[in-house]
Parts: sequence; C-alpha cells; structure tokens
Amino acid sequence: MKIIDKLAWIELKDKTILSTKSFGKDKYYLPGGKREAGETDEQALIREINEELSVTIDNKTLNYIGTFEAQAHGHEEGTIVKMTCYAAEYSGELKVSTEIEEMKWLKYSDKDKISEVDKLIFDNLKDKGLLD
Repeated sequence: MKIIDKLAWIELKDKTILSTKSFGKDKYYLPGGKREAGETDEQALIREINEELSVTIDNKTLNYIGTFEAQAHGHEEGTIVKMTCYAAEYSGELKVSTEIEEMKWLKYSDKDKISEVDKLIFDNLKDKGLLD
C-alpha cells in the first residue's frame, strides 16, 4: 500500500468551503499539497497556500481539524491519501495561481465534484454543523 501524505487548508464561509481545481483535473480539492523534505505541517501548509492562492496563512491561528484517509483519486487501487487538515486565518486577497484553474465555494451538496478523501472531510464538517 502506498500513502500520499498531504496537508489541506479548511476555509469556511457562510457554511461553504473553499475548494480548488487544478488544470487537467476533473475534481475539486481542498487547497494544500504535499510536504517537501524536512517541512513541518505548518511550513508546508503556509508555502502551498501561498503558491496556490496568493495569501499568507497566519501560523498563530492554525487549528488542527483532523486527519482523513481514503483511496487517492486518479491513482491505482490501494494508493491512499492521508490528508491532515487545518483551519487558519489568512491575510491577502484570494486569487488563483498559475497551477490552479478555478477556485470555488462548495456546499455539502457538491460532494459529487470532489475526491474521496474530501468527501470524508465534508461529512465531518457537516456533522459539526459547519457545512450546509
């Protein structure tokens, strides 16, 4: 079994969640990405969010939401994505970078547009009353 270790930023607004779609992908994903060698969760998340959405995460407000595992979308069976999720405040204006085709605020009813691991996260947020 192969595990893909990723980090995700949970940004909620009016019971919707910020999601992004990369060029060439058919699903929306929570913003974030893979850790580089030697990076902490905090360092990787700050770097990835700045690269994808041009904003700066405030590391003093980082709040661990949970870690979720599921079959990795678009990978061979048995490849698991392990998604460690944090919420945090940010500064700057949200705008997509060159690697992101689209950014969208999704509702719980948009679960058909997201990956398997994101569905688990959506379910968790819905159960907590944070997502409609």
